[in-house]
Amino acid sequence: MKTTIKILLLAAIVALSYFVIMSVMTPIKFETERAKREKVVIERLMDLRTAEIEFRDQMGRYTTALDTLVDFIKTGKKKMVLKEGTLSDAQLEAGLTEAKAVRIVRSGNQKEIAANGLQNFRRDTTMTDLLGALYNDKYTNESISNLMYIPFTENESFEVELNNNYLSANNIWIPLIEIRAPYKSFLSDVNRQETLNLIDYQRKLEKYEGLKVGSVIEPNNFAGNWE
Repeated sequence: MKTTIKILLLAAIVALSYFVIMSVMTPIKFETERAKREKVVIERLMDLRTAEIEFRDQMGRYTTALDTLVDFIKTGKKKMVLKEGTLSDAQLEAGLTEAKAVRIVRSGNQKEIAANGLQNFRRDTTMTDLLGALYNDKYTNESISNLMYIPFTENESFEVELNNNYLSANNIWIPLIEIRAPYKSFLSDVNRQETLNLIDYQRKLEKYEGLKVGSVIEPNNFAGNWE
């Protein structure tokens, strides 16, 4: 009987020790994985922000249709200025500006170009593929479609919301946009309970339960809630 009791006590101690260790390690593991995943999601949100800003600059509006945004990046063009040479302090003090220097060089007047020291000054405008202009070699025509989806999910799209009815203090209509990635989408498979705890904590702080860029409440310069 004493032997049986000793075995049961030992088993209870081992089990208790296991649960104590797990109660400590589980949150640590969750936070480690959360930090790793948030870094990837933030990078994707920043890339989406870049695309939306370019879309607005060219089209005059934002878009909630992420497939439209991806097609725009795949097929679009961007005006690029190829720069060669800079204006010296002496040239600037003499009243020479970038715009004036460009006009002189484009005139082809070699005497005036030499007089202003612009022999090595060039500003050429060219059209280039939008995909490369925005992201260099980060995405290909095939992988850019991933821009629509929240990382670590089964092709779950980012949430996008527009507010085209915001009126500034100067009575100017300003389009607002918000792109969101909720914690439940990219963290629940790590640990459901820890994710629920995190969501509950954010709600108590009256903060969004995830990562996002922009705001549909008021202008915030398209900032991320981690910035």
